[in-house]
This record gives sequence, structure tokens and C-alpha cells, in this order.
Amino acid sequence: MKQNKNIIIKNIYYMLSYAFTSLNRGEYDNVSTEDFDNIHNLFAAILSKGVSYQLKQGLYREYIDKKEDLSVVRGKIDMSGTIQNQIARKRIVTCEYDELSENNLLNQIVKTSVFLLLNSGTVKKEYKDALKKEMLFFAEVDIIDPRTIRWSSIRFQRNNRSYVMLIGVCQLLLQGLLQTTEKGEHKLLSFIDDQAMNRLYEKFLLEYYRVEHPELKAEASYIDWQLDDDNDDLLPAMKTDITLSRKYSSDNRYFIIDAKYYSHTTQSQFDKHSVHSGNLYQMFAYVKNKEYELKNDSHEVAGMLLYAETEDDIQPDNKYQMSGNTIYVKTLDLNKDFSEIRKQLDAISNSFFG
Repeated sequence: MKQNKNIIIKNIYYMLSYAFTSLNRGEYDNVSTEDFDNIHNLFAAILSKGVSYQLKQGLYREYIDKKEDLSVVRGKIDMSGTIQNQIARKRIVTCEYDELSENNLLNQIVKTSVFLLLNSGTVKKEYKDALKKEMLFFAEVDIIDPRTIRWSSIRFQRNNRSYVMLIGVCQLLLQGLLQTTEKGEHKLLSFIDDQAMNRLYEKFLLEYYRVEHPELKAEASYIDWQLDDDNDDLLPAMKTDITLSRKYSSDNRYFIIDAKYYSHTTQSQFDKHSVHSGNLYQMFAYVKNKEYELKNDSHEVAGMLLYAETEDDIQPDNKYQMSGNTIYVKTLDLNKDFSEIRKQLDAISNSFFG
């Protein structure tokens, strides 16, 4: 699904605003009122504002290990290096020490992302000029190969928590828009790939219900396998994208939503269309295991596969009764004004909780 055709670029901003609530701060107000003709300008505008804000807070610094030949001792002496210097009749010592530096992974990710945008021919001059000025403060920061970034290893703590949104946007840009050419060079695609968009879509839906429906508890929760014995060896974890329940009630009503952003909303074989089988089996497992967990109490459990609408002729809008539970398969049209998207999402939760 090429996002340029199927999703208004401005809606990417709204999705990011829910996924990263810091985008709702006042310094991003100008971004929310602009119209964007391509995805690169949207990311350039967001990063320009975000980097500007971070510079006011101060760039994050952390201790990094350094080894250097010095005329005076600093930190620990590296004996092997020092001996080599003495053999070469150099009156210096090799030292290992820690130095507080801005040249750390978080700043490297930001600078790498910005320089990819600066090299894009589709980014407006006004955004490039702002980003170039901001990069003057990143003079000591290295540009890195995006393929070497281990995103899962990044940890945030009190001193760098202000980077959460910046790094999230950079990850979407570097993982969802980056293409490596045959020469090993990097260039930006004109649309975000499905895998990266699926992560954003999932996070957006979860945060939307958290923000807009405070009466509900919205969480990405785990469901236990309901086993006849205690043998759960090699069973995969069941973690839902979104589980909705009433926050201030003990009525045991649960609505499980699985977010799906695919190129095609159905699978087809011999020109016959059907719901993606793996998705449906997964949702059935979620619902039935949750159902069994609550068997001793009054309860209601339902599920929904919520696909982002595509240009396919067939867009599922189905309701199935399966062994006492309701499972829906629906699509969300992201190519509408965001007020219409709100209505669609509100209608989904209201249909179950009233």
C-alpha cells in the first residue's frame, strides 16, 4: 500500500501526535497547521522543531571510553601501548579514560536522520536552512550507518527522556523510508513501508483510546494460555495490540483489537478472497483464552481485526459469531479528514461499551 495514495500525509502527523504525546507541546503548533505535499517535508518540519527544543534543553551527554597517547597521565595507563611508545622512543603514555561527550548514539541517530533529509531533493529550502543551522551544534557528533543501529538496545532514563519522541521519529524515518542502493548508498523512499507503518498504526490506536476515552482502560496486555496442565514449554506469548475494558467497573467486558496495516486487506487464492487466516486464528486464540480465564465470572469478550483501508476492491466489514463470542473484521479509512477518523474509532469502542 503506497501511503501517498492511501493516507493523507497530514494524518501521519496526527498519528505521531498520539504515539508521541510530546508532539502536542506548543513548539509544534506551526507543524499542526501546515499542509505537506510529501512525507519528507513532514519529517523535516517535525525534526526541525524537535531539535530546536532539544538544543534549548541541552544536548544529551554521556561518558564514553577513549584511548589516547598523552604527555601526561589521564585515567588508567594502557601498558601495551605505552611500552610500544617507549620502544619507539616517544615520551608519551597511552591512557584509557572516560569523557563526557555529545558524540553518543542518540545524537548520532538524530544527526544521521537530519543529513538524509538534507540530501533529499524534495525537502523545502526553509526546512533545510533551519536544520543546517541546528546541525552546527552537532559538530562533534558522528554520522553513522543506519543499518548498524540496534534499536532494541536503546534505553531511556531521566537524563535523556526528552529524546523519546525524536528517536521515535528518527526510527520511523530510518527504518520505514530508507532504501539502500546497489552502490551501498542510502536514499529516502517517497512512502513509509508497511512494516514501519504497522508499528505506528498500532501505537497510534492504543494511545488514541488512552487519551480520548479515559473511562476505558486501554493497554497492550498479555493473555495467559489456559492449559490443562502446567506445561507451557515453547508456547509463544500472547500479547494483544489493544485490550479495552471499563476502568471503573467490574463487569468483566473485554474488547481486543489487533491493528493490521497491510498492502492488501484480504488474502486471495484462485480469485477467491478471504480474511488473512493467520490473523483470524490469532484473534480466535486471544478471545477464547480470555473467555476461559473468566469462566467463573459474568463476562463478555469480543475481538476485532482492524485493517487500514487500502485501494483493494474488497474491504472487509464483517461480524462473526464464533463459539459464543463476536469477532469483527473491519477497516479504518485513513484517507479522510482526521475528524472522520475520530468518528470511526469512537464508533468502534461505543459499539461495545455504549
